[in-house]
Amino acid sequence: MPANSPVPIPSLFLDRMSTFLGDEFPAFSKAMNGVPRSGLRVNTLKLTPQQFKTIAPFELGESVAWCPAAFSLTGEQRPGLHAYHMAGLYYLQDPSAMSPAELLGPQAGERVLDLAAAPGGKTTHLAALMNGEGLLVANEIKNKRVGHLAQNVERWGAGNVVVTNESPERLADHFGPYFDRVLVDAPCSGEGMFRKDMGARQDWSLEMVAGCAVRQKNILHVAAKLVRPGGHLLYSTCTFAPEEDEGVIAQLMEDFPDFEMVALPQFPGFVGGRPEWIGANAELSGAVRLFPHRLEGEGHFACLLKKADGLPREHVGVAWSSGLPRQLAGLWRGFAAEVLQVELDEERLQVAGERLYYTPELTPDFGRLRIVHAGVWLGSFKKERFEPAHPLALFLKPGQAKNRHDLAAGSPALSAYLRGETLPAETSGWTVVTVDGFPIGWGKGVQGTLKNHFPRGWMA
Repeated sequence: MPANSPVPIPSLFLDRMSTFLGDEFPAFSKAMNGVPRSGLRVNTLKLTPQQFKTIAPFELGESVAWCPAAFSLTGEQRPGLHAYHMAGLYYLQDPSAMSPAELLGPQAGERVLDLAAAPGGKTTHLAALMNGEGLLVANEIKNKRVGHLAQNVERWGAGNVVVTNESPERLADHFGPYFDRVLVDAPCSGEGMFRKDMGARQDWSLEMVAGCAVRQKNILHVAAKLVRPGGHLLYSTCTFAPEEDEGVIAQLMEDFPDFEMVALPQFPGFVGGRPEWIGANAELSGAVRLFPHRLEGEGHFACLLKKADGLPREHVGVAWSSGLPRQLAGLWRGFAAEVLQVELDEERLQVAGERLYYTPELTPDFGRLRIVHAGVWLGSFKKERFEPAHPLALFLKPGQAKNRHDLAAGSPALSAYLRGETLPAETSGWTVVTVDGFPIGWGKGVQGTLKNHFPRGWMA
């Protein structure tokens, strides 16, 4: 059966929720059969929410109470197809799913790990909250999902993200208690997705809930080993099942007594954890639950834990020696002098094969861990030349390229560019193509034409 064909909400699920919610259940049941909510989170690395509001090409709803950079979306709109989305000006996300990154509260300059990061919603949110500074490791264990994560990170244009494709166990073995903050948005039974995902309804069972809880406990136990003394661990799911929420946290706190609960703020529509649903410690009421009948969003659970202070965090060595081989350095410097109007710290330039990366500050040694992107992919060294990569264009701010070819959103010329067509243009050499001033890709001016370098995999 297709994932979004009509499927009834499982009756056993409704019976459970009726028992749990009591008098609240009729409102919950009505909401679960309603229309799913969606939101738009502005990329504050590129512009402010207020600036976006003045150029938004579609209707925006109210600001999201727990995420100042976000708006709810109203009506039948398709913002994912707009050029502003391709330029990385915003991320489309369920408003409830915006809560974990905000509640974790990462700071610029910290070392942060998003342990199960695909498709990238929470990673891009963390990167923005960190102002693109420090180190953010975005990990995804599944090969089929890590490509989507990498593309969303590239579109976001953050300079502090390393994308890895590893198991939690290998990360813990390599790093130990290294990160200031760790986010575990765990795979779950998806009860909070029932309004928009018919597949989640079809797959649900009590056996699935139990199996997810076992897997979540295993993941969280590994994640706890990655948190430095005094650091924070945030656990979240998009399910209502207490076995996967309060139950998992109760087990972690029993097994790791050096973690304590941090009571989370109660934004409008939030309610505390429900430890009474499984007979757990009342302390777990410091977690938060998001219900669709109480706010504009889907279902979510979040809990923040702090690890007791202790010995200073372990330091993993620097990844590579600084600097580039002389010949490659010359090719890069020649390109940068001709094309860019911004200086990139050469101490952060590192070569991987033929690729050149702009790595986060103090990038640690990743050893033999599988790295997809070690920061911003600036481009590749070809025979006697440097060729820029698409992520470099999206990393640049307006005005940071010497040659610019601006196209208006919705114009035939922009549509042609996104289809990979050559355009007429009075420019020479590598040129950043912009949409209403915001970089969206590369072109190369040759004899009155702009050769198209928008990547095929991104084409509209």
